[in-house]
Amino acid sequence: MPLAKKLGIDLGTTNILVFVPGKGIILNEPSVVAIAENNKILAIGAEAKTMVGRTPDDIVAYRPMKDGVIADYRVTEAMLKHYINKSLGRWNLFKPDVLISVPAGVTSTERRAVMEAATKAGAKNAYVVKEPILAAIGAGVPIHEAAGNMIVDIGGGTIDVAVISLGGIVASTSVKVAGNKIDAAIVDYMKKTYNLTIGDKTAEDIKIEIGSAIPLEEELSLSVKGRDSVVGLPRTIDIKTNEVVKAIARELREMVKAIKDVLQETPPELSSDIIDRGIIMTGGSSQLRNLPELVFRRTGVKAELAKDAYFCVAKGTGIALEHLDMYKKSIISKR
Repeated sequence: MPLAKKLGIDLGTTNILVFVPGKGIILNEPSVVAIAENNKILAIGAEAKTMVGRTPDDIVAYRPMKDGVIADYRVTEAMLKHYINKSLGRWNLFKPDVLISVPAGVTSTERRAVMEAATKAGAKNAYVVKEPILAAIGAGVPIHEAAGNMIVDIGGGTIDVAVISLGGIVASTSVKVAGNKIDAAIVDYMKKTYNLTIGDKTAEDIKIEIGSAIPLEEELSLSVKGRDSVVGLPRTIDIKTNEVVKAIARELREMVKAIKDVLQETPPELSSDIIDRGIIMTGGSSQLRNLPELVFRRTGVKAELAKDAYFCVAKGTGIALEHLDMYKKSIISKR
């Protein structure tokens, strides 16, 4: 067992995954922190997530990462510290090397903030890598070849679209429309159509259970509980798939537009590679029913969901850590 420990962290807007080379993903928890009025941190992760929308006034459960970047520095640092310690166990004397994923559109200030937070949270060296590169590595894409590969990584906060060739990003965009915006659109729809107020958690359940990117002939249905916004009393209604399709159409259009924008600025040689190889989709929100099919219909390029799409970025952090020297070019490192 080498003395230098290594951790890969997929620092997401909704979830944090920690990958340890040789062990795999050892931790998968929501990036939520519960804070009391005196700024004391009460709970982190799964325990804090159960508190979202259910807390008394003096406790706030919130997400310190917004749209894939740090919105609250202090809380993010505490969250990282918690997860690094939890991953290493309490008898660990050695500071680990930590590699963290950030969205493709992140500014240098935001990148520095992530590194500083990691170093303060107990990392010996912090490396920051752009999400699409990690997603590609995790999806098994040979990123060092002189050929174009298109990766679409859709998480909770952002959709990252990138064309990768020779280990670097040739064209990319990062748009703040992803899983959370889809949930919000479902909440809006329920309110406008049925005067029913539901929480984000319920909206997410609707999306996962019956949501789809294109209308279905055989619809799924789900009974949804919420509060009647006119009378103020609890009420249950049934909702079907094609209503969800309608509710989230605008968000999906924006996602497809992000993909089209990157395709339009891709050099012609690489475009032909992408037509041959197709678009690879990773990230939790890319698992929405029929999303690859929608992308194919709108762009004419075949799209497929990567194996274990949800874990691609986390796996990528692990692979990049094991072969740091090989991926040095695609990795920005700083002590």
